[in-house]
Amino acid sequence: MRTELIIQSNESNAVISLLKNGRLVELVNEDAKQQFSVGDIYLGQVRKLATSLNAAFIDVGYEKDAFLHYHDLGPQISSWLTFNKKVHLGKQSSNIADFGLLPQIKKDGDMDNVLKSGDEVLVQVVKEPISTKGPRVTSEISIAGRFIVLVPFTDRISVSQKIRERKEKDRLRKLVQAMRPKGFGVIVRTVADGASPKDLKADLADLLKRWKILHRNLRNAKPKKCVLQEMNRASAYLRDVFNDSFDQIVVDDENLHNEIKDFIVSIAPEKASIVKFHNSAVPIFQQYGVDRQLKSSFGRTVNMGKGTYLIIEHTEAMHVIDVNSGNRSRKGESQEENALAVNIMAAEEIGRQLRLRDMGGIICIDFIDMNTSEHRKALFEKMKEVMSDDRARHKILPPSKFGLIEITRQRVRPAKRIETKEENPDSLVEAPITMITALEQKFDQIASRMKSKGRNETVYLHVHPFIHAYLTTGYLWNRRFKKWSRSYGMRLEVVDRDAFKMLEYRFADSRNQRLG
Repeated sequence: MRTELIIQSNESNAVISLLKNGRLVELVNEDAKQQFSVGDIYLGQVRKLATSLNAAFIDVGYEKDAFLHYHDLGPQISSWLTFNKKVHLGKQSSNIADFGLLPQIKKDGDMDNVLKSGDEVLVQVVKEPISTKGPRVTSEISIAGRFIVLVPFTDRISVSQKIRERKEKDRLRKLVQAMRPKGFGVIVRTVADGASPKDLKADLADLLKRWKILHRNLRNAKPKKCVLQEMNRASAYLRDVFNDSFDQIVVDDENLHNEIKDFIVSIAPEKASIVKFHNSAVPIFQQYGVDRQLKSSFGRTVNMGKGTYLIIEHTEAMHVIDVNSGNRSRKGESQEENALAVNIMAAEEIGRQLRLRDMGGIICIDFIDMNTSEHRKALFEKMKEVMSDDRARHKILPPSKFGLIEITRQRVRPAKRIETKEENPDSLVEAPITMITALEQKFDQIASRMKSKGRNETVYLHVHPFIHAYLTTGYLWNRRFKKWSRSYGMRLEVVDRDAFKMLEYRFADSRNQRLG
């Protein structure tokens, strides 16, 4: 299976798309101005206690207070509170080997016995703000690396349950036990399966550097300040998903390309050659067919081929998916066999849709009714199989008597919604010849401005595919093209853009920078 990572970047955000055999399976957005991302660590201040919820609302600088439940305090919260105070007073170094741990709190205690209004507490974002809710946080701080996760104020060593071989688990546990610093616990991640001692040691050293940064920032930190930020989402995503199956990573921003290449060199030097810089007038998502897939994958209706389709509805309480067979039928197949075939096809697409849209919370799927228990079991096993690669925690229930499958999936950020519909322009549509005149006038302005600056280069006109076909087909365009090129002494190329609306257009240079 060919695995590709295509990253489109600009000044405000980066969009990361994961393709398997050319098919889009994951989409991650990184906003340059985004705060309160999962993994960020803040010095918060207790705003108020909610005794009925056994929780506290923490001011971390967001418009809505963060939510901290008692069960998210962590057993060593008392030690953390003491550590924070000592660091502020300059009485505690980053070395916690000799730090005197305080007794652990009760598992089923009360929040008001641990925190009070006005207390300063170090918290980590576990769920980003969604809708009207602020972020959800925990005071059980951890720092994630590629192979291991560092957990201060504990001596526990855990190995991922997804590593099946007992021998490998024992090897990793012994290695980590020998190298871990006193005062820290370690969680060994799934990707550490087969990792060398050198790799584990280097990862641990990097995590200890980040711990020292946290300590340094905490010394003079005021409430509501971020003391340790998660690495940019592109690098964090690579840290979590990168493996030997990746065939290429393509980036259209030179700085980000260099950053990612350095990161790949640090974790897998032999794979450095797969990181490539996209330097073309054709946008990267257009080049690799991502724009087209975004348009076809994010609508209310998702076609699966052979007449079958899904209807996906998002509500405040849950996500609802309806499976429809449409006009699909095969000669020789019974109704039961046809229903099973459609349901199996739908299960594969639904697994992809959940990852692609990052749908979390409760998902209710209305599959086509099947009477045979063996068929219902086969569907259940297929659903578990297609979701086995999903990194988000999830639970799948067997089909109910009504043919429903219910799924709960970890929700850490809002579900992605990409608008695939366009407004009906109705009578507002300009005549094609009028639009051509407007384009010619715009090109005239751009060409004049570029000539005055001594720039004699190709200009690229980005338009909707329908407009592209109108402009580039037939004798009329060839005549007009020659006239424009001769009049302005500048070459003009037309680029079709799947992501553009019907009447949207843009002039750009060879580096895909907007002109005019």
